[in-house]
Amino acid sequence: MDGITCKVYTKNLKMIKFLDLNKINNQHANELKTVASEVIDSGWYLLGERVSRFEASLAAYIGVKNAIGVANGLDALRLIFKAYIELGVMSEGDEVIVPANTYIASILAITDNGLKPVLVEPDVNTYNINFSLIERSITPRTKAIMIVHLYGQVCWSKELNKIAEKYNLKIIEDNAQAIGAAYSDHFNMNTTKLSKTGSLGHAAGFSFYPGKNLGAIGDSGAITTNNDELARVVRALANYGSNKKYVNDYQGLNSRLDEIQAAFLDIKIKYLDIENQRRREIAKYYVCQITNPKIILPWTSRNFEPSTFNFELSHVWHLFVIRTSLRDDLQHYLSENGIQTLIHYPIPPHKQLAFKEWNTLNLPITEIIHKEVLSLPISPVMTDEEVTKVVEIINSWK
Repeated sequence: MDGITCKVYTKNLKMIKFLDLNKINNQHANELKTVASEVIDSGWYLLGERVSRFEASLAAYIGVKNAIGVANGLDALRLIFKAYIELGVMSEGDEVIVPANTYIASILAITDNGLKPVLVEPDVNTYNINFSLIERSITPRTKAIMIVHLYGQVCWSKELNKIAEKYNLKIIEDNAQAIGAAYSDHFNMNTTKLSKTGSLGHAAGFSFYPGKNLGAIGDSGAITTNNDELARVVRALANYGSNKKYVNDYQGLNSRLDEIQAAFLDIKIKYLDIENQRRREIAKYYVCQITNPKIILPWTSRNFEPSTFNFELSHVWHLFVIRTSLRDDLQHYLSENGIQTLIHYPIPPHKQLAFKEWNTLNLPITEIIHKEVLSLPISPVMTDEEVTKVVEIINSWK
């Protein structure tokens, strides 16, 4: 099916890694080593030609006017809010609506700027923020909505855009997990009017952590926006608040994408669409072939039954996340049978000690998701034999 053929696995197979980063990067080893040598020999390691080149590549790929490389994904989101504060769009104490079901970095970017996160429950099917709950959480202090394209699935709708326009709110995308995903208002996506995540809202933060669909060989991130003034302020803030050396217009940060990581990313972005398509192929096979009734399979915004599941561009499958009430038992069983899995994420943000003031909040949908989710191996370098083994082992779990 779609390039994956069913094969009988043998128990002599090695452990199937959750994500084999060595194998992923070895695909491009010659190019990566060559460009590393070029950067080393150049003698220029920060804010140089390689960063500019990658920023141009990223902006063109996403379809925006501006891309600014920064040190990591959290800084990307922090800097967006910090820039809006400098521009007078937001001020300390203002509220930002954010999904309760997300990685804690989404929320840390808000609190780090003295803004107040307002947690909104997810849709239990998509795990993304429930659009129908947003408007009731808006107050006179609300200035923005942060959406998270969680696990690689687009989180967007006409309804969301209308809410933002009605209340004059900024939409910030946490696009750490969904680079390459695209949105269309047309149901079947058979249209040229596709918009990539990272171009949907007013600004977006990206992470290029090594395990991401587009991963560096170390930490790095980026911001995209069509707002030239926001881009100018972000770029200055990331460089000690300076647009000109030793002239500091803002109280900024040191958050810069270095030349060698930019060079690596500029190579790997060329292969991103091909690698995302392999992820879709594996995800489709999982959905069509995993038949164990104890397993809740992923659901996409198109809501097709598994037999006709539509794996168009709206999902890039950074993670393939299933659910079961017996999550810990299943994880142990898979490990015993040579399959490595991870949990994304075991503790929701409102139950973390870092936010102890939220520990008594009742967010039942978020909590059940965190108790039941389990991420299966998925990557562009998984073999057909590994994929079929995962399916057969899960189906044999009793």
